[in-house]
Amino acid sequence: MSKINLAEKLGRFSGYWQPKIIGEFEDYEIRVAKIEGDFIWHKHDDTDELFYVVTGRLTMAFRDRVEQLDAGEMIIVPKGVEHKPSADAECHILMLEKKGTPNTGDEVNERTVSDLERI
Repeated sequence: MSKINLAEKLGRFSGYWQPKIIGEFEDYEIRVAKIEGDFIWHKHDDTDELFYVVTGRLTMAFRDRVEQLDAGEMIIVPKGVEHKPSADAECHILMLEKKGTPNTGDEVNERTVSDLERI
């Protein structure tokens, strides 16, 4: 058991949309990622997903609305809800998801990371 420094963990990599595992909590993984540009529309049928903005601004699109989140804000996407994250400029996020949850949910494509790296 030791403290986790988010800035240090985020400084270990540079790629966008490549989530990294920084810890575990019961049946959940704590992940960080750097994002910029658009992701894909997707959903997670079996789990909710928490997004916390560390730095920058996250845009979370839903089929019926768009939410803008700034640093220090978070959103919980309920299971089964289609969403599309994006960021106009580099944004650092922390996510809480069930272990083994694919980053692209029900969509499998070139952005799917099947074996998340632990840092």
